[in-house]
Amino acid sequence: MSTKTVPGNYFEDFSVGQQIRHATPRTVTEGDIALYTGLYGSRFAATSAATFAQSIGFERMPVDSLLAFHLVFGKTVPDISLNAVANLGYAGGRFGVPLYPGDTVTTTSEVIGLKENSNGRTGVVYVRSVGTNQDGETVLDYVRWVMVNKKDADAPAPETVIPDLPGAVAAEDLQVPFELTGAYDTELAGSPYLWDDYEVGERIDHVDGMTIEESDHMLATRLYQNTAKVHFNQHAQSQAKIGRRLIYGGHVISLARALSFNGLANGQMIAAINAGAHANPTFAGDTVYAWSEVIERIELPGRSDVGALRLRTVATKDLPCGDFPYKGEDGRYLPQVVLDLDYTVLLPRR
Repeated sequence: MSTKTVPGNYFEDFSVGQQIRHATPRTVTEGDIALYTGLYGSRFAATSAATFAQSIGFERMPVDSLLAFHLVFGKTVPDISLNAVANLGYAGGRFGVPLYPGDTVTTTSEVIGLKENSNGRTGVVYVRSVGTNQDGETVLDYVRWVMVNKKDADAPAPETVIPDLPGAVAAEDLQVPFELTGAYDTELAGSPYLWDDYEVGERIDHVDGMTIEESDHMLATRLYQNTAKVHFNQHAQSQAKIGRRLIYGGHVISLARALSFNGLANGQMIAAINAGAHANPTFAGDTVYAWSEVIERIELPGRSDVGALRLRTVATKDLPCGDFPYKGEDGRYLPQVVLDLDYTVLLPRR
């Protein structure tokens, strides 16, 4: 039998300090933007209209921040999470230079932590991944952790190393890829509310819901070249405990971000992903809703044209968010809560 195929790494194949240079650089095209828009319906003006993007200082229209995230993430899957049970969370994500059509993304990762689970059949792998463009400039630098199957349950457990996860990205470390030199058109942006109009503690129900179809998430995983079996192989998943394909967690993040336009339309770009958890699984047929809370209003050093909002966006399945569902009295996420994302967006100031 030929051994030229690659089965992907299992938990016991990882070691702390391991460096991985991921295969298949990805050149971004106008088609990627069109497909991304078709999948999520994102309406943020800076990533929808070249004229608007140029009016606020971009050289041309950049791709959506989360499309950049997915392309960087997707490169890691064959080496990190091909044999995953689920992606669990994120920390310390910092966006760098904007990504434009024609740019090529390459990703590298370092294993920074390992912990075998008590069942002896799975373990958690912590990795720091960095995506760069063709000029070696950082597009995104972030940490994630993922539960991965063991190939051999009897394989000895590695020494447990749980890394110190980075906290929220500091204001001085946020990169602002645009500059307002003229009037900002709130009418074309879709909302009159700028950075100055939001208050810490304010909660926003984004009102709208979006149902996930099988075709949506399958197209998304292929678009990002995400090859994790739990997302695209129903034959394999039918033999697992859940019995169904899981929706890629990033797909839910993009849905929640698109829904957040209604209430946060001037949050043109994401500057950081501070923390995040996929609280419960999502499946095709679920309808995603979202609400957001303003955690912090951040003044950026040396900038009077742009400010930042640190937000918590919570996404639910089959549960409208009028009363801001989150956690129960026991401190655990409600079963309908599927995402708890702490991130920072950039908004124009008055």
